[in-house]
Amino acid sequence: MALPPLNALRAFEAVARLGSFKAAADALFVTQSAVSHQIRNFESWLGGPLFVRVGNRTILLPHGLELANTLSRSLSDIDAACQLARVGPGNQPLVIAAIPSVAMCWLIPRLSQFRADHPEIETRIVYAMHGYDINFSDVHVAFSFLPELPTGPMIEAQLFLRGDSLPVCSPALLAQSDHPRSAEDLKRLGLLHDADTTGWERWFTHVGHATSEKLSGATFEDFNLLRAAALSGQGVALCPRAMIEADLDIGALVSLAEEPMVYGSDYYLITSKRAPLAVQAQIRKFSDWAMSQSQTAIEKWFG
Repeated sequence: MALPPLNALRAFEAVARLGSFKAAADALFVTQSAVSHQIRNFESWLGGPLFVRVGNRTILLPHGLELANTLSRSLSDIDAACQLARVGPGNQPLVIAAIPSVAMCWLIPRLSQFRADHPEIETRIVYAMHGYDINFSDVHVAFSFLPELPTGPMIEAQLFLRGDSLPVCSPALLAQSDHPRSAEDLKRLGLLHDADTTGWERWFTHVGHATSEKLSGATFEDFNLLRAAALSGQGVALCPRAMIEADLDIGALVSLAEEPMVYGSDYYLITSKRAPLAVQAQIRKFSDWAMSQSQTAIEKWFG
């Protein structure tokens, strides 16, 4: 029996996965009419429809959904097998994606040590944007901040660092108050918020000072901006201890609590299983090095 054309399979899988003909066309770099043509040909080859059209919406029929799931797994397996068999150029760089906080506060300050330990490995550092999926076709290792351990057929993930958080401020700001500890003390110093006020609301609940009042203070969309504001003495920030360890060590920031609060999300190290064989050894070396660095930090915190 002749197989259906590959282009039609790819077009159908993209429409099913992305939810629209337009999104599939954009992902495949073709026109929407070309995708529609491929779907019509595929339905003709199958002898029946895969979708039902309701107004402007295209909804998968049950047998179409089952087929789409099977195709997604199969295409992913094919891509992974090709990536493993691919012979890349010599000295192919290890591509490491990190969310901005990890990149600026943890990875880059330690990267020279990794290069000294493994001068044979060339690295390329790129941003991973918080809240967006990482394309492991182009990335070999990633650092993410997530509420649970990520899973997937072509990745391996492990807990890297806890996201437990502390209220911190600059020594100059601390000098304006006599050992601030209560909720009102912190509010008087000025609260700095990471994206929204939920972090501080959880902190006050954690210490037994839950409040229904609207919390004031500047809000920052990026942790690095929040940290910069805290370092410059603009207020008190609730920060993951793992990302401000160096600031606490040199006294640039001061903790205003003895114990951190469990934040609810943690830092994970994710590695690709679809990387070419030539890169797999580099991935293992970097992963082992990063986890040893993490273990050193944990032993320091907990003695």
